[in-house]
This record gives sequence, C-alpha cells and structure tokens, in this order.
Amino acid sequence: MISVVVVNYNAGSLLAACVGEALSQADEILVIDNASKDSSIEDCELQFAKEPRLKVIRNETNLGFAAACNIGFTQAMGEFVLFLNPDCRLDEGAVSALLQPLQANTTVGMVGGLLVNPDGSEQGGGRRAVPTPWRAFVRATGLSRFASRWPKLFFDFHLHKQPLPDRPIEVEAISGACMLVKREAVVDVGLWDEGYFLHCEDLDWCMRFRQKGWKILFVPSARVTHVLGACSRSHPVFVEWHKHKGMMRFYRKFFRYQYPGILMWLVAMGVWLRFGLVATYYTAKRARRALERGRD
Repeated sequence: MISVVVVNYNAGSLLAACVGEALSQADEILVIDNASKDSSIEDCELQFAKEPRLKVIRNETNLGFAAACNIGFTQAMGEFVLFLNPDCRLDEGAVSALLQPLQANTTVGMVGGLLVNPDGSEQGGGRRAVPTPWRAFVRATGLSRFASRWPKLFFDFHLHKQPLPDRPIEVEAISGACMLVKREAVVDVGLWDEGYFLHCEDLDWCMRFRQKGWKILFVPSARVTHVLGACSRSHPVFVEWHKHKGMMRFYRKFFRYQYPGILMWLVAMGVWLRFGLVATYYTAKRARRALERGRD
C-alpha cells in the first residue's frame, strides 16, 4: 500500500492539481494543512468530496514542514509513504518508477525522482551531494570553478549539472519535495527532526538514513514537475530566515566536531551575511512595489 503525504500552506489551486495526479497513482492521500489562510483546502475538499481515499488534517497553527510530515506519517497506513509538495505534479507512472527500485533492494530506504521546472529543465535539488561546510565554503567563494582540475577538493554539491543517468543511482541526498520512503526504514531511523521549521529537514533525514546504513537512490525515470517556491512567494524573508536558520542547525548537528572552528565560523558568517543580503533585497523590492502602487 502506498500513502502520499502532502503538507499544504496556501498552495492555492496547485493543491487540488497535486492531489488529483496523486490519486491516480496511490492508495491514500493525506493532506496536512498548516493553518492556510487561502481557500486551497476548501477548494480541494470540494473537488474531491466523494473521494474516500483523501483525508485532510487541519492544524490550528503553522507547525512547520517537519512536524506536519510526522503527523502525516503517523496517520498513514501504507508500507511505503511518499512525501510530496503541493506544488508538484507527478507524471504518469512516476510512483511506480519510484517504487520499483525501493522494493527490489532491501538496503534502499529512500528514493527520489527527477524534479523539473515547468519548462522541462532539471532542478538542482532532486539529486545532490550533502552540502558540507567545506562544500558550502567552496561554492560561496567561487572555488567550485576549479572542480574540473581538482574535482575531489573543489566538488560542487549540485549534481544536476552532470549528465542525466539512464538508471537509478545512489546519491547522498534528494529533495523533500518528492521523497518515497519505506516504513521499515523510518522505524529504524526515526521521524523528521521537528527542530527544523522549514528547509534543511530533508538533508537532515538523508544524513540519518545513511548513518543507519540505508541507501538513497535518485530515479531519473520518475519525472515530477515542481513549481519551485510557489507556496512561499508571499513571505520571502520569513522563508529565507528559516532556510538559513535550518542550515546552521544542520551544520552544528552533523559537522561541529569534524571541522576546524575557524572554518565553521567562516561558514556561519557567510550564512548570515547571505541572509542579510537576501532579506535586504526582498525588503527593498517590497518597498519599491508599495511606492509604485502609491503613485498609481
């Protein structure tokens, strides 16, 4: 049995579209709503009012992505659980393509699909290496341009720039936007870390799966269209704050004792400097729009 868990927060019409595609490929759909303020839940329930496989759970407050995923997992009945963002559309046969290698190998605990933009280009998060502090430093400083000469030293953790494989391959991490897991593996590893509110919780889970000896596969034949950021555009600074905060939690949790203090300090400084720049950009952009509306 395959269960799909969709965490919703103001996804608009994308939610119903996501659920509609998932219903054709799974045995049950659980939508966990984090106190959305739009009509996405009402519209979805209305569209699928006679669908017994759809279950909606409404949280009174926004508990964050990880906490909502855990609610969905504990309520799901399936031996296999697919975590799917509401801004994702499954291509026909995507779930079957994901399930096949997960069932075929007892050491595989998690698989992810090929995430593509609406224009068909591959997104960066579907297959990736873990962004260790060193890799993050290399990318932030531009040293990744030397990867062709010294690939082991200046490796870039984004793998979508590499040729697309013709079969499932083992990777260090996949995206929580589309993540199919074995219940057996989750029982062994544990649930999502609710210390993350938004972003980096998927990297955390991937690290913990691998620490427990479970393999993670990227399945290129499982194609999923992802409207990246569609649910977070209205609150960009809020999202960026939790993204950067989550990255710092991730670094401290897994790498605090593996890297020299000076490098960790530089990485932390870079993370918060980046947040400051991004927050300034979005704040200025919002102020400019408000000024333009005032002139009209």
